[in-house]
Amino acid sequence: MYTRTNYKTKKELIADVKAGKRVEYFHPNDMGFSPLPREGTIFIEGPHSPKPHMWYAQCEAKDGSIVKVK
Repeated sequence: MYTRTNYKTKKELIADVKAGKRVEYFHPNDMGFSPLPREGTIFIEGPHSPKPHMWYAQCEAKDGSIVKVK
């Protein structure tokens, strides 16, 4: 899954989550993720394809947005 904002680094993602910004996520294709999980543990990767993924993050989601990066 990816975040709506195309974060270049995991550090940028963490900064926005800590700042209390609403960070939404999506899956670029169906692959069994419809509907997306709105609560619980999710896994994010970045930056977006077609660039090579340089970082991965285990996150906690609540009400469809990321509330914590582990």
